[in-house]
Amino acid sequence: MAGQHVPHVLAIVLAGGAGKRLAPLTDDRAKPAVPFGGLYRLIDFALSNLVNAGCRRICVLTQYKSHSLDRHITTTWRLSTLLGNYVTPVPAQQRLGPHWYTGSADAIYQSLNLIYDDRPELVAVFGADHVYRMDMMQMVDQHLAHGAGVTVAAIPVPRQGAGSFGVIRTGPDGRTVEEFLEKPADPPPLPGRPDLCYASMGNYVFGTEVLVDALRQDAADDSSSHDMGGDILPMLAKQGRAQAYNFLDNQVPGAGPRDAGYWRDVGTLDSYFEAHMDLCAVHPVFNLYNDRWPILTYVPSLPPAKFVHDSGDRVGRAVNSLVSNGVIVSGGLVLESVLSPGVRVNSWSRVERSVIMHNTTIGRHAVVRDAILDKNVVVPEGAVVGVDKDHDRARGFVVSPGGITVVGKGQEVAA
Repeated sequence: MAGQHVPHVLAIVLAGGAGKRLAPLTDDRAKPAVPFGGLYRLIDFALSNLVNAGCRRICVLTQYKSHSLDRHITTTWRLSTLLGNYVTPVPAQQRLGPHWYTGSADAIYQSLNLIYDDRPELVAVFGADHVYRMDMMQMVDQHLAHGAGVTVAAIPVPRQGAGSFGVIRTGPDGRTVEEFLEKPADPPPLPGRPDLCYASMGNYVFGTEVLVDALRQDAADDSSSHDMGGDILPMLAKQGRAQAYNFLDNQVPGAGPRDAGYWRDVGTLDSYFEAHMDLCAVHPVFNLYNDRWPILTYVPSLPPAKFVHDSGDRVGRAVNSLVSNGVIVSGGLVLESVLSPGVRVNSWSRVERSVIMHNTTIGRHAVVRDAILDKNVVVPEGAVVGVDKDHDRARGFVVSPGGITVVGKGQEVAA
């Protein structure tokens, strides 16, 4: 609308987590740098959502094993400085003394210079490792319309298992946050829905002064764990300054009813694997092909995917699968799988319900099933991965609680 004030928003993306539950995928990289969906990295979803929504001043706070993440951000996410736009990685700098970040709130507190330099009206604090689409400006609109100190993006989730999230208890208006509970043993249900509760998505919009005051107050509290969900949000909820934004109300251009409200916390190997299987469905629950709200990333200069051989049982084919550029499926069968750039699937091999990362080779007559193979893995001729879980464990592979075999980056696979 002509003349309408567009608030100046600075986005801070928290990308410093170690991601231990995703090991071995995080043995050599930060969790937000873990590849996803063939071409992408997890952080591309948060950054794409912010940029598509028009929020284009973004600081990414990094800490653990951040080299590949820093390289990805600096080479991929280059915005026009002519318009004052930027996406910049900010490593832990020990600006306030010789210690690393002790929690997500401390990470922002140690980086307050970013806020002082940019002087935003609002600060959006977003997580870096969830798979979803969201127009965060709709959340900003609600924040401003109702005069909130902080607005928390929330989504109804099954009450069983909600104890791994921050859980919100709202007032009768469904918006005012009366209590914010970090990973409660007994999550409070939604009114009238005893099977559901309101989970925080780890995305927040703050008034700048509210955030800075809360961070200073928290930093002075020696008993605090200096965590956004554990300390800052409960403090602001008690002060009556926190409100919830229902993610299911978010209208993303190009999203259909099937993937509206899709959000996955891919913090475990099983949730990471299941989110990939969502992509492989005939009618995907999460649609990567929405060109009105694209997920942006660096696409390597590789030739198109190629499928070769068609004789007898030596047929190169892939069904219900995502196949990236640079892949050659040579006389093998790929079912319900995601193949990253540079993968080779050789003759008479079978890849089923698996995630195969960059430059991995599947040898002739090999079988890979219910597995995640990180980059640069070579599965020798006739080898089997994921079929016998006890054998996989004996070979030193991680097997998730859901029965997914995970082979680490470059890890040797015996025949």
